[in-house]
Amino acid sequence: MKKIMMFLTIGATVALLALPVAAKTVVVVTAVQDACAQEARDALYKTFVDNRQADQKKAYDAAKKYLACPVATPTESQTKIIEYLTKWVTAYEKGDRINRFNDELYNKKNYAEAFKVGGDILKDEPDNTKVMVHLGANGYLVGVLNNPQLTTEAVDYARKALAALEAGKTVDDWTPLQSKDLAVAYLNYTIGSLTVEKDPSGALKYLIKSAQFETPLKKSAVTYALIAGAYETGPYAKQAEAYKIYKDQPETPESKLALANIHQVVDRMIDGYARAVALAGSDPKLAAQKTQWSDTLKGWYKFRNPNEPETAVDTYVASILSKPLPPEPTPLTSLPATPAATTGASGSATPTGTPAAGTNGTGNGASAAPATANTKPAASATPKKPRR
Repeated sequence: MKKIMMFLTIGATVALLALPVAAKTVVVVTAVQDACAQEARDALYKTFVDNRQADQKKAYDAAKKYLACPVATPTESQTKIIEYLTKWVTAYEKGDRINRFNDELYNKKNYAEAFKVGGDILKDEPDNTKVMVHLGANGYLVGVLNNPQLTTEAVDYARKALAALEAGKTVDDWTPLQSKDLAVAYLNYTIGSLTVEKDPSGALKYLIKSAQFETPLKKSAVTYALIAGAYETGPYAKQAEAYKIYKDQPETPESKLALANIHQVVDRMIDGYARAVALAGSDPKLAAQKTQWSDTLKGWYKFRNPNEPETAVDTYVASILSKPLPPEPTPLTSLPATPAATTGASGSATPTGTPAAGTNGTGNGASAAPATANTKPAASATPKKPRR
């Protein structure tokens, strides 16, 4: 934090500004007093009456200005006017909330205010699916605000909106979301992206679902980076920790099965990071992230394909987008009867992967170094951990 210690200079500046500020204050106070004079109040009320049907926004502004002027001892007539205007303004604001909600959310991009207005609407209309969908679908945008309350609200709205749509409820006009598919994709993305840091395993299904529709999310490198990161800090971390019991032990059917399940997850991590790298392309905004994703990908690819040349990973990345995004792996309960398909020269298992991102949920590829799962748990050398 910068601290300027030039007290004498500041003191002189304040002194110079004191008189102009005081003069300005007098003018402002006088203007406020003039605006609240009886003649001014009468004019405001006339403006309200003349426009309450034809131009309600103008009538609303006049009514707000009228109510902003306090009356110490109002007459019976003034009391009735104040009560009427108060009720009218309340009704107008309630009716105009949807316009303010859309304006704050889509035009001003003031997400904190949009969530406040949207929350007020849902208090009065808890079954307003449209507002809930718009809040939930845009909820991922509040992540950068570092506001835990807003984050919780966004996830909650997204879950409720998905449940409502799955129960058969619909929206008469999806604008500006364009379609139900786009709304569903972004609702899933909100849940996945905002929960991946605390619950990566739980976030996976939402992130994978968000990439199933023809929306910008399907072509976003960050979507797949998040998926890969979720695999890495969720299923992989858990299985790698459990695998430690086999360290320095003779190989057994159980240890081989545990390793096979780990490899399923690693293959999906490889697939995810490859998609992120491929989709990042030459986008300068993702240059730093692409470098991290690429380094991580190379480490894991070498781990699973130790005998392939360094260029093999480039070939893999070049072809990855032609392959469908795989679902979460089904846990193996028995070892495969035949070897898995191979990626190339080395004959190692083909990554069946899913997209990836930073394991910290930001899409920046900055994750903790993974625990190592040995390809030969009993006797052979332990592969080095991929560098982060």
